[in-house]
Amino acid sequence: MAIELPDHLVQLQREANMARQQATTREYSAEGWKPWLDAVETVHAAVTAYAKETGMPRHEVEQAVKTAARAEAAPPSEG
Repeated sequence: MAIELPDHLVQLQREANMARQQATTREYSAEGWKPWLDAVETVHAAVTAYAKETGMPRHEVEQAVKTAARAEAAPPSEG
């Protein structure tokens, strides 16, 4: 059964994914990674709140959010 997710959760995860990509393409620095770590913290808080609000297991919500964010970010397949 697919979990119906609010768009804002998927958007937060996409932003965290982009922040990760930006952080990891450069040499490590605490300042350079802060946006990524902050974005991850925001996603975790939002996922936890949504799971608590809906009564769904947090790990299932988190996995569904990550999957949805990856699917929306993937280029369309040819064929």
